[in-house]
Amino acid sequence: MAKIKATVVLMKKNSGDLTDLGESFLDRVFELFGQKVSFQLVSAVHGDPENGGKGRVGKPAHLENWICTVAPLVAQDSTFRVTFDWDEGMEFPGAVLVRNKHHSEFYLRTITLEDVPGIGRVHFVCNSWVYPMKYYKGDRVFFSNKAYLPNQTPAALKKYREEELIMLRGDGRGELKRWDRVYDYAYYNDLADPDKSQEYARPVLGGSAEFPYPRRIRTSRKPAKSDPNTESRLPLLESIKIYVPADERLSHIKLSDILGSGLKSITQYFYPQLGSLLCRSHREFRSFREALDIYEGGIKLPKCLIKFIQKDVPLELIKEVIPTEGEGLLKYPMPEVLKYNKLAWMTDEEFAREMLAGINPVSIKRLREFPPTSKLDPMVYGSQGSSITEDDIESCLNGLSVREAIKKNKLFILDHHDMVMPYLRRINSTATKTYATRTLLFLQDCGTLKPVAIELSLPHPNGDQYGAINEVHTPADQGVEGHLWQLAKAYAAVNDVGRHQIISHWLLTHAVIEPFIIAANRQLSVLHPIYKLLYPHFRDTLNLNAFARVIVINAGGVLESTLYSNKYSMEMSSAIYKDWIFTEQALPTDLINRGMAIPDAKSPRGLRLVIEDYPYAVDGLEIWFAIKTWVEEYCSYYYDADESVQNDMELQVWWKELREQGHGDKKDELWWPKMHTVRDLKDICTIMIWVASALHAAVNFGQYHYGGYMPSRPTTSRRFMPKEGTPEYEELNSNPERVFLETITPRKETLLGLSLIGLLSRHSTEEVYLGQTDTPDWTVDKTPLESFKKFTKKIEEIKGKILQMNSDPRWNNRVGLVNIPYMFLYPQSGGGITGKGVPNSISM
Repeated sequence: MAKIKATVVLMKKNSGDLTDLGESFLDRVFELFGQKVSFQLVSAVHGDPENGGKGRVGKPAHLENWICTVAPLVAQDSTFRVTFDWDEGMEFPGAVLVRNKHHSEFYLRTITLEDVPGIGRVHFVCNSWVYPMKYYKGDRVFFSNKAYLPNQTPAALKKYREEELIMLRGDGRGELKRWDRVYDYAYYNDLADPDKSQEYARPVLGGSAEFPYPRRIRTSRKPAKSDPNTESRLPLLESIKIYVPADERLSHIKLSDILGSGLKSITQYFYPQLGSLLCRSHREFRSFREALDIYEGGIKLPKCLIKFIQKDVPLELIKEVIPTEGEGLLKYPMPEVLKYNKLAWMTDEEFAREMLAGINPVSIKRLREFPPTSKLDPMVYGSQGSSITEDDIESCLNGLSVREAIKKNKLFILDHHDMVMPYLRRINSTATKTYATRTLLFLQDCGTLKPVAIELSLPHPNGDQYGAINEVHTPADQGVEGHLWQLAKAYAAVNDVGRHQIISHWLLTHAVIEPFIIAANRQLSVLHPIYKLLYPHFRDTLNLNAFARVIVINAGGVLESTLYSNKYSMEMSSAIYKDWIFTEQALPTDLINRGMAIPDAKSPRGLRLVIEDYPYAVDGLEIWFAIKTWVEEYCSYYYDADESVQNDMELQVWWKELREQGHGDKKDELWWPKMHTVRDLKDICTIMIWVASALHAAVNFGQYHYGGYMPSRPTTSRRFMPKEGTPEYEELNSNPERVFLETITPRKETLLGLSLIGLLSRHSTEEVYLGQTDTPDWTVDKTPLESFKKFTKKIEEIKGKILQMNSDPRWNNRVGLVNIPYMFLYPQSGGGITGKGVPNSISM
């Protein structure tokens, strides 16, 4: 019998939480009475016939010195020793059984056996909450960091592997509790609040041809009283308790970062009172100078608001959750778009540049036919073609005709027409007054774009079937025509902000990835090499999406309160999801489909960018091919032939369930990869990692940099374009600044929107970035470890290339008049609002 020393790293429940200090005392009492935390090693070699062939189990060992190890007051790990008695005849220990007989749970990070006879060091990556035994039907099991395909799993570990997956799937019934680790699917039927009033009723997204949608994690709340198809809502102050599987909950540090940034308080609890009191005298910003005061001077919180808040919340907490300086002064950080030049955002050059290097660089397309056309059904919507003529734009094409400009790949379009028009009549029946927009742009010889026309469209007053009413605006910088042009750009920006938030950001990253995470946890064992590959790219996403359903995308939530699309926002995202194709999320495919790249067999990467100075695409392709190479090397190590993919039952069931349940509204579409070949597997994993890491980073972490000044990226419009001969037209001529500000997002919604994008743009201090891992012992397999080192080295090289290009004056689109270097795909970052950094996962 050998003695094996082990190190256990865990975080006590009460670490960092003063309200749980009593738990620490009770756990010590339990220890004194012999109710301890025990560990038993499981042989991966020798089965126990009396236990169904499961690996033989060693003697229990206990955490040493629990009583004298005090949990720190800040959230951090504690290290304990455990000494195992190990029968050397049992050979390799492939699993550990854990029993928690304490009063409270703890977060188990790792277990490391330091000197197993004949083997050496054995590491177990756990990353799991271990609750007291009363909450489990059996022991918690953790496996060593050796990866196994299902048919290669040692017989002694096979049943442990299968039983763990069964537990994670649950049975689809009953109310889920905070200690459960069940992953299951549900429709988006939890956004509405019909029990509050019919004003907050919303359609169920998912499960129908009318409103298809990816699935979300099942939370198991009871139906609403007034609508059995809608899940009831949690009381606001309990929203932090929304169910996600226990191991998906945010860490203490991440949760503190979110609460400390003010999401809960500003956006929901204080918002109605804060908004009405701050805006009692002036609903509008009356000048750009006044709009700047929220950064440079701050807004004095009325004493009545402070007194109102203090009834429920201590002043110390107020200072944490509201960005204040001094006593009662509301002040936001100056966004980067204003720091260098406070008026550069108004220029045509910057307006166009941000389509290539801003926060929504994924919507611009090359124009392939003129005039632009529509795909909307003419039987329903009549004629929706563009009214832009050659005469409107040819004077801006540097001597080219429209046909020549198209042939030379010089014309581009930001087209939000078809997305907005089907909802526009309903949207404009609310406080919103806006248009469906098309923006045409010309590529100049210096590599920059300039806008040449903006088309504003409204539904025909006699009915949708009569088509659209269009008006075309062209560039001007003087007089009332110049003011009209600035308004036209604002309407286009309003469309683009909506597209960015509900489509580019929410739908195409957060929402579409969630089913992949659920299916992987249900069908891929932690022993599976593909689970190990994808696991870093799942972190925090389920919990953040759950919070979003409670406070951001819900009926009456932040998005509806700030975006022009109001109560139709999520419905519009469902309409776009109808056309979502997984394989087209690959960056090269996306660029080619948008006409921003052309297939080119002579190029090492098989494509050539139409705009050479397209920062998102340039940096994105560097990261895409780095991910692709890493994934290909990793998968090739475990799968040496297509048959090995076809015979991997966990992999096949995962992919089948992902298609048929997770994205069940698209299960019959033929574009899904078949998962028949190693190539299929590599492509699928590459796309997943790209979407969860770089694509999300590109559309998320720069939001405050550009959208932090609302006139630059307005979220809504409330007045139509002034018509000649009207008082509004005369006002535009006499006071254009005021008309502009009274057209776009008002003061109260601005403050709400800033609180949201300030949070979304922020990195946690514990973030793990692309090319990094939270533990060097994530696998014992040497070849994948070497491949990952190469990947990390490649990411470092990309960092250098980005810095070099940003300092090269040849690349005009990388910095622009606002002097913001393109860093949204720079792989690493520190904490806070940095405008750079590519986390491994959708973690904010």
